Amino acid sequence: MIATEASPLTSSAPSLLTPEEALAILEGKESLLALVNRASQERVRHFGNRVRIHILDNIKNGYCPEDCGYCAQRKGGESGIQEYSLKGEDEIWEDAKKAKENGAYRFCMVTSGRGPTDKAVDQLAKTIRKINSELGLRVCLSAGILDNKKAQVLKDAGLDRYNHNLNTSESNYNEICSTHTFKDRLTTLEAASVANIGLCSGLIVGMGEQHSDIVSVAFELKRLGVISIPVNFFIPIKGHAITKSNLTPEYCLRVLSVFRLVNPDSEIRIGAGREGHLGTLQSMALYVANSLFADGYLNVKGSDMEQTMSMIRDCGMIPEFTEGIPEGWEEYKSSSLYEEKNFPELYKFKK
Repeated sequence: MIATEASPLTSSAPSLLTPEEALAILEGKESLLALVNRASQERVRHFGNRVRIHILDNIKNGYCPEDCGYCAQRKGGESGIQEYSLKGEDEIWEDAKKAKENGAYRFCMVTSGRGPTDKAVDQLAKTIRKINSELGLRVCLSAGILDNKKAQVLKDAGLDRYNHNLNTSESNYNEICSTHTFKDRLTTLEAASVANIGLCSGLIVGMGEQHSDIVSVAFELKRLGVISIPVNFFIPIKGHAITKSNLTPEYCLRVLSVFRLVNPDSEIRIGAGREGHLGTLQSMALYVANSLFADGYLNVKGSDMEQTMSMIRDCGMIPEFTEGIPEGWEEYKSSSLYEEKNFPELYKFKK
């Protein structure tokens, strides 16, 4: 039951912005509605009205020797998160099965730590092979730093994509992490690319970076041909070394639009923080991005699947399931405030 439709490995459409134009957008020098309209046209051109839903499975939590300032799992973070070792194959497979039943287009497995051992890679490869063959579900893995050998083992098992976010620009990287370098991240992406694994890499917005840092990441991802770009908005919870996140819904939309216009045919995903930082503009963001996470993130809760499906439907869009659109989706109706059962509670003044 292997998924037969091959996912593209790299983006090929040319950028529609120069770095100077992208910077001007982030500085607010273009009307937001005009910008969203321009980005939306590219979204429709490459992805129609479809939305890809991704579900994260945190298959190993905590025990991390890295000091990434944006992560609750970092060493010395004292965040109070639950720590656990790598889940077993059967448990991960059941998580994947549930994700598919809930409408996931791709199942994203995430492990903490600097990078997997040879033994862990073999275990992950076995699990990926089972999910791919028995469920026909595309798999993305985020497991830290890889070399060419480990990347090839994962590719041979059927890994669809490998996630390793750049997170911020090279010039800003020392401000968020000291235990590995920006170059280490590039080397991992290059190893996955050599193995013909599709690249998933994005950033975290709101960590004290400059507009120019965001522009730099957008064009670096374009240079690498990254086909899947998660745009995360920093969530300042306990355990993070970074504690402030001065973001507005308008600015978040501008960032998403820049990534769409710089990477027109890449999957642009609304990542962590959409609920709090985009607020009432979440649905507008779907006219720019064609992908999102549902059922929360690594260690932070988010919108559940029902809320996510309702938002997609309200935008006049459809979810892109692994095996096409299920029967009955066109008849789906989210609950309405104005259903008859709610009438008695709608009156502002009652006798």
